[in-house]
Amino acid sequence: MSEIVIAFITGVISPVTIILLKNKLTKKKKSDMVTETLKVSELITNKIEDIRDSYHADRVWLTQFHNGGNFYPTGKSMAKFSIIYESVGPHTNSIQMNLQNIPVNLFSKSINYLYQNNIIAIPDYLDETIATYGLKYLAEECKTKSTYQFAIKSLDGKFIGTLGVEFTKKKVHLSPEIIKELHLEVSSLGGVLMSHLQQK
Repeated sequence: MSEIVIAFITGVISPVTIILLKNKLTKKKKSDMVTETLKVSELITNKIEDIRDSYHADRVWLTQFHNGGNFYPTGKSMAKFSIIYESVGPHTNSIQMNLQNIPVNLFSKSINYLYQNNIIAIPDYLDETIATYGLKYLAEECKTKSTYQFAIKSLDGKFIGTLGVEFTKKKVHLSPEIIKELHLEVSSLGGVLMSHLQQK
């Protein structure tokens, strides 16, 4: 009789217990994904707000590259980017909603330069001796007088996004020391983004 009970426990109850545990863990992982996203969002939002305050910028934003659809008829993925985080100061317009699902090829000149050089510094859009990499039109639309964009890369060199620091009230020339500090800020943001992206 005890052999029948043992066989029943190992043959029926154990698999059922495993299935129940698996379902419970899966549900926990799904709820943790939302919690984790909120934690990362808070970290990044606080960081870009700190950057805006520390460097007296009017607008700081972070873009991320993503798959925004497929080309017809091959089905090949279409590379796009969106502003996913933004912090704006008083009397400064938000641009986040205007820059969603933008095909990378529309800004290929600036994105390619960023990929190769890690920074685009445009302290004065009206100075014709400074290269603007196709960003002048956007600057006019966004009322931006100075822009500093930084490439966000993973530790293994994957280009995952950009950080933009913008000044709308006056032209600002950031010193090489401040640019180095901002590079460090960008590295820490890249680490946070990558660890979030690698979570399943």
